[in-house]
Amino acid sequence: MRIGILGGSFDPPHIGHLWIAEAVRECLNLDEIRWIPAAISPLKPDGPTASNQQRLQMLRLAVFGCEGYRVDDCELRRDGVSYTVDTLQQLKIEFPDAQLHLIMGSDSLASIRKWHNPKLLLELATLAVLQRGADDAIDFDVLSGLASDEQIAKIRACQVPMPLIEVSSRRLRKRVGEGLSIRFRTPRSVEAYIRAEKLYLPSPKEQGN
Repeated sequence: MRIGILGGSFDPPHIGHLWIAEAVRECLNLDEIRWIPAAISPLKPDGPTASNQQRLQMLRLAVFGCEGYRVDDCELRRDGVSYTVDTLQQLKIEFPDAQLHLIMGSDSLASIRKWHNPKLLLELATLAVLQRGADDAIDFDVLSGLASDEQIAKIRACQVPMPLIEVSSRRLRKRVGEGLSIRFRTPRSVEAYIRAEKLYLPSPKEQGN
């Protein structure tokens, strides 16, 4: 079994996340994409805006009906700082014979040495690095000393070409706060949920300024 792991805050999930997941699934012929919302990212200590349960529900709405997509709340249940290597170890126990592919952008690859226990992480999963249209060529030299030449060759073979997608969770939160439309930037069900939950709106104090 070949499993792709797509982690993030998903605050909120948007069309770019879905586009990435489907591109990786097709390019690497994966059996499953496992969506894993982070509780607290060690590289984003300020934390998400929406609650854990709200982000989990938005993610479930976003992938509802998509065959081969699974939402996994293991990091939310574990709570605390979400270290990817801990999640990969847990998945290896759950799926001992599976090939795990950790999906990330080239910016995340560039910071891989800042991740918790990167050597073990690279032993547990093969990276699937996104090559976005406007990005420079991916610098895989950052993996030198962390992974074997054979591992690096496998990672090179798993890079996934992607167009530049001009949408982000931060921009969506900003647009909601400014009263602008987010239609077609996130699934309609997620848009409706954000409206119903009154997410990302300015606080009464901010509105009074």
